Amino acid sequence: MAQYLKKNVEDLDVAGKRVIVRVDFNVPLDKETGEITDDKRIKGALPTIKYLVDNNAKVILVSHLGRPKNGPEAKFSMKPAADRLAELIGKPVTLAADVIGEDAKAKAAALKEGEILMLENVRFHKEETKNDPKFAAELASMADLYVNDAFGTAHRAHASTAGLANYLPSASGYLIQKEIDFIGGALSNPARPFVAILGGAKVSDKIGVITNLMDKADTIIIGGGMAYTFIAAQGGSIGNSLFEADKVDLAKELLAKAEEKGVKLLLPEDTVVADDFSNDANSQVVPTMEIPDGWEGLDIGPKTIEKFSAAIKEAKTVIWNGPAGVFEFEKFAVGTKALAAAIAESDAISIIGGGDSAAAIEKLGFADKVSHISTGGGASLEFIEGKVLPGIDCLLDKENGRTFAAGNWKMNCGVPADAAKLINELKPLVKDATAKIALGVPATALAAAVEAAAYSNIKIAAENCHFEEKGAFTGEISPLWLAKMGVNYCIIGHSERREYFAETDETVNKKAHALLKYGVKPIICCGESLAQREAGETFDWIKSQIVGAFKDIPAEKLCQITIAYEPIWAIGTGKTATDEQAQEVCAFIRGVIAELYCQKCADAMTILYGGSCNAKNAAGLFAQKDINGGLVGGASLKAEDFSIICNAGK
Repeated sequence: MAQYLKKNVEDLDVAGKRVIVRVDFNVPLDKETGEITDDKRIKGALPTIKYLVDNNAKVILVSHLGRPKNGPEAKFSMKPAADRLAELIGKPVTLAADVIGEDAKAKAAALKEGEILMLENVRFHKEETKNDPKFAAELASMADLYVNDAFGTAHRAHASTAGLANYLPSASGYLIQKEIDFIGGALSNPARPFVAILGGAKVSDKIGVITNLMDKADTIIIGGGMAYTFIAAQGGSIGNSLFEADKVDLAKELLAKAEEKGVKLLLPEDTVVADDFSNDANSQVVPTMEIPDGWEGLDIGPKTIEKFSAAIKEAKTVIWNGPAGVFEFEKFAVGTKALAAAIAESDAISIIGGGDSAAAIEKLGFADKVSHISTGGGASLEFIEGKVLPGIDCLLDKENGRTFAAGNWKMNCGVPADAAKLINELKPLVKDATAKIALGVPATALAAAVEAAAYSNIKIAAENCHFEEKGAFTGEISPLWLAKMGVNYCIIGHSERREYFAETDETVNKKAHALLKYGVKPIICCGESLAQREAGETFDWIKSQIVGAFKDIPAEKLCQITIAYEPIWAIGTGKTATDEQAQEVCAFIRGVIAELYCQKCADAMTILYGGSCNAKNAAGLFAQKDINGGLVGGASLKAEDFSIICNAGK
C-alpha cells in the first residue's frame, strides 16, 4: 500500500548505535509452571535481532506480556521471553529490572556492540497505552534509533509502538516488512482472481473489511455466524442462529453493492445445524435458507464446502480471516478444516489473517503450505479494512518518499463540528493518495480534528505553540498539551506570525526545540517580502532564518522537521512564484542544510512550497526536484481542491 513505503532496518546505519526494537513477545505461558507454551512470536523476531547483532548494534528490546493491571506483577515479567530468546539466538540476553528506571538506563548505557538488553514489561506503566509523550521520551532517551517489528501491536498508538518514532529515526523490522509486502501487496496489486474469505461471529466486526474488499476482490466468501444476518436479509429462516437484527439493512446494502460492482458474494447453501451450542448436540444438514426453529447453524454444509473450495481452487490470491463454523467444537470444525485444506492445496498466494484462522492452519499442519500467516489478528484485520496502522505509519518513509501536502486553515473552521465535517468530506477523497497529509487546525478545533482523522491517512497540525511547557503565558498553547492530544505537527515561524506577532528566529528556534522535546514535528516556515526580493536580499534573508531556526538542533532530529518556503509576496495576493522561482529558493534552502549538517541530511529534508499553492499549480510545483510538497492555505478548506493537491505528487 502506498502509505507503507517505509524504511527497513537495512536503511539505518546501526553499527555502534543503541537500537530500541519493539517486539511482540506477548507469548502464552503455562499457568502452573510459567513456561512458554508457544514461542512463534519470539522466533518471528529473530531475523531482525540477528541482523542488528551481526551489524554491531547495541540492541534494546521492548515488549508487553499479558495484561498487568496495577504496575509490576511477577507473573507478567519478561524473564521467560528473555531466557527463551537467549536459547534461540545462542547468546546472553540481559533483563533489566525496570522499563525506564535507573537499572534499565544503566544497563542500556553499558551495552557493548552486539549485546542484547530486554526491558521489563512495558505495560507495567499505564503511560504506555496512553502514548504519554514524557514516557515515550524517557524510552527514547536510552537509544539512538527505533525499529518496530511488532505487527501484532501495530494497530495501537502506544508509546512503544508509535510514540518512539516521534523522537528517533525509525524503520520497520523484517517481520513488519513481510506483513506489508504480503498483505499490502495482495490489497494493492493482487494476482487474480482474488478471493477473500471472511468468517467469524458478527457482521459488525467485519463491516469495514467487506466494504474495503468490494473495491479489490473478485469473490468474497462469507462464512461463520455472520453469514446468518445475510441469510435473514435475503428472507431466509435462520432459527436460533447468531443474528444481528440491526445489521440486516446493512447486509442488504452490501449484497446490492456487490452486485453493482460485479463482485461475487458467496453465502452458504447448506448448513450444519444443532439443537444446542455444544460439541455433543444433535445435528443435521439443512438448506441455509430453511433453518428450523429451535436449531442454530454452527458450521457450513457439504454443498457449501464444495462451492467455496471450487472458488478457492480457481484463485490466484486468497486472504482468509475468520473460521467457517464453531471451530472450537470438533464436531463443527469440518467446514473450517475443509477451507484450510483447500487453501493449502491451491496454487494461490495465500495469506492467513491471524487469530482463529492462523490457529486452524497451524493445528491442521498446513502452516508450511501457505504463503503467509499474519502475526497479528487485530492488526491484520484493520490492515485489510484499509485503516492506517499507527505503529507503521509513524516510521520514516523511504528516501525521496511521499509528497507532503500540509493545509493551514488559519482563522477558519475553528468550530469543532465544522472541522470534523471538512475532514470527513476529505477522507474518502484522499484514502488512496500517496501523499503524506496534514491539516493545520485552529486551537479550538484540534481535539475534534484529531478524533475525526483517527485511523485515516490525515494527520493534524497546530497552527502555533509556545516554547514553554507551562507558566503564566495567558492564551498560549503548550507543546506538551499538543503531544498529549495526539497532534502530530505544529506550524512555526509562519510569515503572518512573524509580521503581526513579532515572531523572531530566536523564538522559532525555541519552539522547534520544545516541540521536538515532546515528540511533535515542527513545520518551520521561512520566506522573504516583496521589498526584500526586489532588493536582491532573498537568499541572505532566508539563510539567516534557517540558520537561526536550526540553532543547536542535532542532525538526528532532522527527520522530524519539515521546512516550508513561503514567499510573503505570494501569500493572499493572488501572485504565485513560478515553478522555477520556487525551485531556485527550495534548492538554496537544501544547500543551507547541507552546509549546516551534511549533504545526506539535506537530501533527506522535506521542503514545501507555501505561496498560494492551489489545485491548478500544485502538480507543476511538486514536480520540481527540490520541492517535496506544499503548505496550502485557502485551497485546503475545500475538500475537492485539497484532494487534487494531495494526489498531485511525484
